[in-house]
Amino acid sequence: MYYYNKNKLKIAGLVEESIVDGPGIRFVVFTQGCPHDCKGCHNPQTHDFNLGEYINIDDLAKRINSNPLLKGVTLSGGEPFMQCEALVELISKLNNNLDIITYSGFTFEEIVKKANNENRFMDLLNYTDILIDGRFEEEKKDENLAFRGSSNQRAINVKLSLKNKKIIEYEF
Repeated sequence: MYYYNKNKLKIAGLVEESIVDGPGIRFVVFTQGCPHDCKGCHNPQTHDFNLGEYINIDDLAKRINSNPLLKGVTLSGGEPFMQCEALVELISKLNNNLDIITYSGFTFEEIVKKANNENRFMDLLNYTDILIDGRFEEEKKDENLAFRGSSNQRAINVKLSLKNKKIIEYEF
């Protein structure tokens, strides 16, 4: 199930200043709806596609842009790739100095393979600076990993990976 609405984003919640969802002070958007149903998920309340609330993209962009302390924006969930159209619209309205981290249960390879004009996966991926990819695997949980929950998840430098046509991991 995908949400197609470039004016509104369905969210589970927002954190206006976080230091645990990526480097620096970050504005975190928790999208609502996730198809992965990972056992032990940190955010199970974000799974149900019928829950959450809609927020206006322009209003959200203004809130984010008004905070000069932010280093970037983190898109989490739920599954951000279920709402690519709205997230691409949001990112296009943000200050250029903000970096974008996107958490996804899909792997980089799955995103590229599933991408098409309808779901706009590549549009969101192209706006993403760092992708934390892969489903959370409870048996591989590792609290010592920077900004990841399980050892199968990768922090990927998206721009370099797309340019070089191979995965280049990001070191925090």
